Amino acid sequence: MMNSENTGIALYENLGKLFYAVASIDGNVHTKEIEHLRSFIRSYWLDIDEIEDEFGTDAAFMIETAFDWLFANETDPKESYNEFVEFYEEHKEKFTPEIKRLVMDTGNAMANAFAGKNKSELILLAKIEILFR
Repeated sequence: MMNSENTGIALYENLGKLFYAVASIDGNVHTKEIEHLRSFIRSYWLDIDEIEDEFGTDAAFMIETAFDWLFANETDPKESYNEFVEFYEEHKEKFTPEIKRLVMDTGNAMANAFAGKNKSELILLAKIEILFR
């Protein structure tokens, strides 16, 4: 696997970390948030590029895999967010305007999925938007 493909897969893994942080920042991950994430992966993320994992599966599914692992292991959402930020700072060139927009659209859809956005979700989404500037 080429280095750029490894970075592409790492991009999706780190997006899984970010979306996990969005879903769990308020202390609860709701089924509706997970449903919205899965819907966005299938509707939008699969069309971003042609990168596949070593099994020939679209790398965008790594978002879901990483999210599920973090959720199952009750990872600290702040730690997940910080790992995403570190990846972002090292690989800003991977974050095209289209990817940034889709990150924000996905995060907002997840946060709105259960009783609207709460304060912790609003703060985190604002931090992401500032990071992308």
